[in-house]
Amino acid sequence: MSSPALVVFKKELRDTLRDRRTLMAMIVVPLLLFPVLMIGMARFSQSRAAEVQGKVLHVAVADADGRSGLAAFLSQEPGFDVAETRDMLALPEQVRSEALDAAVIVPAGYAQALAARRPATVQLVHKTSDDFDIKRRRVEDALGEFEQRLLDERLAALGLDPAVTDPIALETTDVASSREVLGKLLGGLLPYMFILFCFTGAMYPAIDLAAGEKERGTLETLLSSPASRLQIVLGKFAVVTLTGITSAVLAAVGMYVSVRQGIEGVPPAVLAAIEQVLAPSTIALMFALLLPLSVFFAAALLMLSLYARSYKEAISVISPLMIVVIVPAMLALAPGVRLSAVTALIPILNVSLATREIIAGTAAPPHLVLVFVSLAALAALGVVACARWFSREDIVFRT
Repeated sequence: MSSPALVVFKKELRDTLRDRRTLMAMIVVPLLLFPVLMIGMARFSQSRAAEVQGKVLHVAVADADGRSGLAAFLSQEPGFDVAETRDMLALPEQVRSEALDAAVIVPAGYAQALAARRPATVQLVHKTSDDFDIKRRRVEDALGEFEQRLLDERLAALGLDPAVTDPIALETTDVASSREVLGKLLGGLLPYMFILFCFTGAMYPAIDLAAGEKERGTLETLLSSPASRLQIVLGKFAVVTLTGITSAVLAAVGMYVSVRQGIEGVPPAVLAAIEQVLAPSTIALMFALLLPLSVFFAAALLMLSLYARSYKEAISVISPLMIVVIVPAMLALAPGVRLSAVTALIPILNVSLATREIIAGTAAPPHLVLVFVSLAALAALGVVACARWFSREDIVFRT
């Protein structure tokens, strides 16, 4: 015979799966919308960058002395439409209005500076844009080639080998593995997404199973059943925890689909690192940390929802908590913030930092144990507090 808590769990789970808002937050958003957004953004960014990279740039060159040869050099570069002008004052406004993509001004005294073997000033006029500043970088690259040509000519006139300007041949060796590099780049973002989906996946079921039942008048019927208060709260508690962790799991599945379908031209070493990150052992360890956090979320959300008089009031009370969840998770993205004996005790932040270390493969076992113990203690405290909260008549029947 099933225990009353299990009966309550099955009943609440069945009711939860009938709620469209819960299904949207728990399944549709993390599993479908997440991959669509990631793949769409990646492909749009790639296509936009390729479009700007292949665009013919309209560049004006204003040469005060007319002897720099810069206009002729740029005209030979692919992807440049160069026009010579004498009106230097009009160039900034033309670039600002995007009549020109960029302008290069060669002031008077340029030839004299070169002849004296001093640096000659050249001004680049550009407009910062949202296309990764590809236009500016393309013009700068062309000017760099022009500068290198002048340098080679100067060295040849002095009878020097061009290698004389490079006294040191620097060779760098990065001892960090591809997985470590990937973990440091993405390790802060991924746990942020998992924690966020874990919270939002549990939020709507928690509101419906407490404040929603109050509003529908079905909570009194449930309280009059043979199940005790503790058994009822455990049944509801298990459903909210399950929906939260399920949402996080589906977010991981959506991320996997995004990575497999949305990234093109990635080096094999990076793909191998991604495969390591998505290994079952790594995913299992990450969600072992998310499970007690989901339990704590479920307790906090159920308590606040039970305190509310109606579904609408529960939404207004719980929604601001999103900031409380987001801020610690985002702190893990800050440079220099690492998992230590102190940060391992800070809720939410410890999960973000521990997950980042797990993804990078650099997690220290003592710190992971400390994170798990602190989360388990927090989850146990949440369960006890929620059970006591549910036993208070002034809270359950608050009108």
